[in-house]
Amino acid sequence: MTGALTNKIQLTVIVPVLNEIELLPQFLSHLQKQWKTPQKIILVDGGSTDGSWEWIQQNWSEGGFQTQRGRGHQMNFGAEQSTTAGLYFVHVDSKLPHHFDLQIAQALEAGCQAGCFQLVFDHANWLLRRASAGSRWNHLLCRGGDQSLFVHRELFQELGGYDTRFKVCEDLDLIKRLYRKVKFRVLPQKILTSSRRFYENGTLRLLIHFGIMHFSHWLGAGPQFLYRYYGTFVR
Repeated sequence: MTGALTNKIQLTVIVPVLNEIELLPQFLSHLQKQWKTPQKIILVDGGSTDGSWEWIQQNWSEGGFQTQRGRGHQMNFGAEQSTTAGLYFVHVDSKLPHHFDLQIAQALEAGCQAGCFQLVFDHANWLLRRASAGSRWNHLLCRGGDQSLFVHRELFQELGGYDTRFKVCEDLDLIKRLYRKVKFRVLPQKILTSSRRFYENGTLRLLIHFGIMHFSHWLGAGPQFLYRYYGTFVR
């Protein structure tokens, strides 16, 4: 396939929202500038208190919904509203590669049922550059929600979507099940995400604790352990 092809497979872009009033307008503008052809966008608010839900109701009413808090609940709800073959889950603080929809559609058309982009941080120091470099490797330990996720809707439904018992690491849990079921693909294009949280809380500290959570999940840690660890060392 070549970049000259138009994407036959349509996507639903599903964005979980919680207190993102400062980012929502610019993210949606960015999203529409980066796609090759218009795609359906669904914003699912999880109970924002900063005006995000009011903004969605006023500016994105046809594709805006509110459900209970928790990314798993929000993204499952968004997927239920979709009728397209492709689902694309992405965070609101992300910057997407040019023609992201074409890259995803071509992968789905080629038979790939699930995958993600590689990751880079904005304003990255050498630690964050090293951490993001690992996203090019196709291994479960190198995956994360900030890399976004595309999946064929039928496969998502077959796996039961996100496990809502996971209040954190819900993305890792789904990706782990995807790796077991199909051949996961890491696309060469890169998605840009914010590094602000690392600078505010200590880059090395957060990398260590996220690494422990990631490795614990890989070894089989359950949702309660991961949530307790997150609440103690990360939040």
